[in-house]
Formats: sequence, structure tokens, C-alpha cells
Amino acid sequence: MNILNRDLTTEKDGIPGYIAQPARGGRSPGILIVHHHYGLTGHLKSFACSLAEFGYVTVIPDLYELLGAPEPYSVHTGSEVQAKTTDGQLVQVIDQGWRHLLGRGDVDAARVGVAGFCMGGRIAIHFVAATPSVRAFVGYYPSVRDEPPSERRPRHPCEVAREIKCPSLIYYGAKDHVAPVRIQERLWKSFIDNGQRLEWHFFPHAGHGFALADGDCYDPNLASLVWPLTADFLARELQEPER
Repeated sequence: MNILNRDLTTEKDGIPGYIAQPARGGRSPGILIVHHHYGLTGHLKSFACSLAEFGYVTVIPDLYELLGAPEPYSVHTGSEVQAKTTDGQLVQVIDQGWRHLLGRGDVDAARVGVAGFCMGGRIAIHFVAATPSVRAFVGYYPSVRDEPPSERRPRHPCEVAREIKCPSLIYYGAKDHVAPVRIQERLWKSFIDNGQRLEWHFFPHAGHGFALADGDCYDPNLASLVWPLTADFLARELQEPER
């Protein structure tokens, strides 16, 4: 499928970020991507284009610009933003991207999902739990740590995940240095407890960030393997009539 893709700007579009969309008329299902701590990178834009080729209007809001972080962004920006920003504030800026996506005339607002990577996967758990209109959630190795509640993070994702009201697809690896296996197990149980359809894939040889070439643990073979799983999940949850 032919696609159109471009950067989004606050002046022209109301939010900063990136969009990839099918080059066709009518209304399509949509995907909101919550980016990882590296920010809105080229590989993540490529991922959005792949989704657009499958028929999804895909938007990636630039959370750092929405939060007023100074450019140029670096590998440390994500840590700095999370150190001074509450989960509630992050959910609010994600919601700006969500409202932009749902308000587009080429998007079927009844068939829209969320995908989050790394830091974005963790924050997306909070956003999806707070947003019942999300129809599907894909979490690539959410950065869920073993940490107590704090002023910035008053609720642990293992608590929040029980409130998600849509099907979910989650990927993790045994060599994840951010979310150790014991935390993955806790999170898995929380997703089970929310009563929605769940697909959970665990790879014993994979590290954190295995699916995107923006980090040290990129595994191109595994990234190629999981892409059909993601495409199949989204097709069943967003392209078929609601069951």
C-alpha cells in the first residue's frame, strides 16, 4: 500500500511529532505510538511507516517537545525527563497526541490502538488504563522497574495494568536489564487479572530494546520474527468488526 509520511508541527497540526498514513480515501484504523527514551528516532519512524503500509494512520507525538525539553535530544533526555516529570504529566501529553489522532477525518475513532516502546511502554500502561476508548495495546518491553511508589510515580504499573480494558500484546526478554524477570512475572499476573485477551511473548535470549535499532540490544532477526505477531494482533483487534 502506498503511504504518505511527514513530520507534524505545533504550528500546522497542533502537536509536534510524526505521521505515516495510507495514501487512500476513507477512514482507517489508527495507532498511537508512545516513543522510547531515545525520543522520536528514525527507526521508530520506519516502524510507523510499516504500520501505515498495513492500513493504519499512525501518529507518534513528540513527548519531549510537548514537555518543553530542550533540543538537541540525547540518550540521556529520557532519564532527565522522567526524573522531573510525573506519570500524570506524561499521560496528559500522550493524550494530546491521542486527541489529535481521534480527531482526524481519516481515522475511524472506534478502531484505534496504542503501541509503546521501553519508557513509552511503561507510560502507555498508565495511559491505556485511563483511556477506555483504546481498542488494543502493544507493549514492547515496557520499562517497569522494581521500585516503590514515589511522588513522581505514585502507582506501580503492576497495579495499574489490572485496570486496562482492552486486549494486549506484550514482549519481553529474559536478559532485560530494566525489567527483570521477577517483575515481568508480576506484570503478567496483573494483565491476566484485568480479564482481557492477552498475548505474552517471552524470549530467553532477548535483551531490552531488541526490536529497534536505537539501542545496544537490537536483534534484527528477532525484530523480524515478532513483526508478523504484531501485525496479526492488530489486524484481529482493529481491522475486524468488534466482537
